[in-house]
Amino acid sequence: MTSLTSAPPASRTSPERTPRSRLRFWRSPAGQPRWARPALLGIAALAALLYTWNITSSGFAPYYSMAARSMSVSWEAFLFTSLDPSATLTLDKIGGFLWPQALSARIFGFHDWALVLPQCVMGVLSVLVMYRLVRRWQGPAAGLLAAGLLTVTPVAASMFGHAMLDGSVTMCLVLAADQYQRAVRSARLRSLLLCGLWIGLGFQAKMMEAWVIVPALFVGYVVAAPVRLRRRLGQLALAGALMFTVSLSWVALMTFTPERDRPYVDGSTDNSAAAMVFGYNGFNRLHAGLVDGAAPVSGNGLWGSGGASRTPPPTGSGGTSRNPPRTDSDARPDGTDAADGRDQGGTARRPSGAPSDGPSGAPSGRPSDGPSGRPSDGPSGRPSSAPSNGPSGAPSGRQSPAPSGAQPDGSTGAPSENTNRKGRAGAAPAGRQVGSEAPSRTSLWLKLLRSPRLTPQIAWLYPLALISLAMGLARHRQAPRTHPGRAGHLMWGTWLVTAAAVLSALGNLPHTAYVAILAPPLTALSAAGTVALWRAHRAAAGGPRAWLLPAVVAAEAGWTIHLASKHVDFAPWLIPLLVAATLVAVLALAPFVASRRTVLVGLLAGCVAMFAAPTAWSLSVLNERYGGSAVDAYAGPGNDPRISTGTRTVRASDVRVPTTPTPTQSSLLEYVEEHDGAAKYAFSTESWEASAPYVYAKGTPVLPLAGLHADTLTLTEYRHLVATGDLRFALVTAAGTKTSKISSWVASACAEVDPRAYGATGRGGDQAPAQTLYHCEPSDATSH
Repeated sequence: MTSLTSAPPASRTSPERTPRSRLRFWRSPAGQPRWARPALLGIAALAALLYTWNITSSGFAPYYSMAARSMSVSWEAFLFTSLDPSATLTLDKIGGFLWPQALSARIFGFHDWALVLPQCVMGVLSVLVMYRLVRRWQGPAAGLLAAGLLTVTPVAASMFGHAMLDGSVTMCLVLAADQYQRAVRSARLRSLLLCGLWIGLGFQAKMMEAWVIVPALFVGYVVAAPVRLRRRLGQLALAGALMFTVSLSWVALMTFTPERDRPYVDGSTDNSAAAMVFGYNGFNRLHAGLVDGAAPVSGNGLWGSGGASRTPPPTGSGGTSRNPPRTDSDARPDGTDAADGRDQGGTARRPSGAPSDGPSGAPSGRPSDGPSGRPSDGPSGRPSSAPSNGPSGAPSGRQSPAPSGAQPDGSTGAPSENTNRKGRAGAAPAGRQVGSEAPSRTSLWLKLLRSPRLTPQIAWLYPLALISLAMGLARHRQAPRTHPGRAGHLMWGTWLVTAAAVLSALGNLPHTAYVAILAPPLTALSAAGTVALWRAHRAAAGGPRAWLLPAVVAAEAGWTIHLASKHVDFAPWLIPLLVAATLVAVLALAPFVASRRTVLVGLLAGCVAMFAAPTAWSLSVLNERYGGSAVDAYAGPGNDPRISTGTRTVRASDVRVPTTPTPTQSSLLEYVEEHDGAAKYAFSTESWEASAPYVYAKGTPVLPLAGLHADTLTLTEYRHLVATGDLRFALVTAAGTKTSKISSWVASACAEVDPRAYGATGRGGDQAPAQTLYHCEPSDATSH
């Protein structure tokens, strides 16, 4: 009888492929078993089914989807990954992950499925490449098992079915590992350069997380490449140079482009792309203030609370910060933030020819309230309360369901009271569940083992992967330096350990999808170990070593049952199935069993015992209730925590983004388009949330005066836009006139537009707007 892992006889391998047979894609390539390609296509079909099942109901992630819409209508916004179509303000991270989504939206139109479609393709491609990776290392059976395990990894099943950044970086890292494997076997520089290229592209998707794989590839190549050490190091230097060049290309673009010709960098306090990438999205997540110029980071770090940067934000002539910390009084009754600014800012992007505000950033003659243009009402520079924006259905511009307690960027963590990142005093720390105590340092370090939110998404294969790693390194300890078996275990093991250490050191993880970078090494090691254990079991021929496979099955099944026991109501049949399969596997694989058929039954039962639980969790995405959301990837139950915002609690799955404006908003937009002349901006809004419905509707070039962390313009720069005719309309709230210098000036200098002019008459249930539309003439900028 031929084993699944032994080399098949010539009669059962695929014949040499002719040009005509290449069209028959279901046939295995030459040298592979006949069953390999059909099985792989079946796994890919399952992956496509899981990832696309909820594609038309996946929803939009606030903030990111608005940027994707902007990038789909403006090539300038596409290049700079800007939040608004006019490229005034960037995201608070590199938006390279949105490039495929924006192109898809440009081709197919702006729909949730159009944004998700590239992610689905990336997921299937990752599964196919994982097969090739592990097949070249451990054979076709291990390759198929690795591809299957990646498909049924719960976090991947949800992540690739939604438009989020983690899918892009996961695919890039898998492709980088694929090229590394080619390079380490033959010492080909071309493959190593392609490896560096994929890591650099992964950096554009999720910045420093893409570099997690670098230690693994460096160690593996230095140890195992079949050339002299000097040449190995030289090749690594060239590949590293390419990797850094591609990785830092966007940062260089933003750094060397004059500030007046590019967007302001959100996520920084000094308009620095480097501070945003390496501070706010990098080292400052480990400890506050490691990189100057970065916006404060919310959450509990292991070595710091994520507070403000060591360098204070720019100050106005009176010494107050551009964006004072927010308090409970800045929260609207519905849990969203008043549209009057953000936390940290810096030098805004100045329109060409705009006058400078001077070194302090405050225009001449302006009160000492800081360059954001907000009059000072106390230590925070804000009044003690912010009124509600008014009745729903009015053109408030707010995404009323969207920020219902979750972060506007889709984060499922609430702001920390220490950091005040859009935060409110007394708010729960990021990721803290309602009613729970602040996590201890020990629990943060061990969250990958203990967290009820993370473990069901990634932790099922921990024992099997670690046992496989230990066995592989021990088995090849006497092997030659270039042995591919040892090189593979060294690379995958280093990747797994490095990624786990980084995730543990980050403290609270605001998104479950962060753990997706553990999926490739976990699945590769688990698949390789399962096949190796089966080979060892058959070779033991009933000796003491034959107990190793059933022992590992029992250990892995025990861990799986432990995780599943926390959710017994989800699938009541699962634990009895796992127990029964474990018993059958242990008995059938016992050394005293001689029947080959019985042993194969034991192998099948062992696979059920080890892999049925993650498969059940992943298949649950076919039920939309368990499919996750656009802001957090999770499959199965127990991963939709209620989050405290200081004033209310919400669920991550409740985050929804309305992309259709209300009738009043549509009428207002039509009125502005008819009367704005050749203005660069249709109108300004007090926040990015207020501009969202208009951007979603038509990609309208609305000017948001505030992003997540930064103000866009100072009052002087705003008046310059009015004076040059680039801006003729402004949407202002009553609260904004009291808290924002710009809104206060607009209300005093510009003419209010009668709501009846654009149909907001209050008749027929259409309520009068909570935001007021003002028309500004160029003369208003010089006469007031």
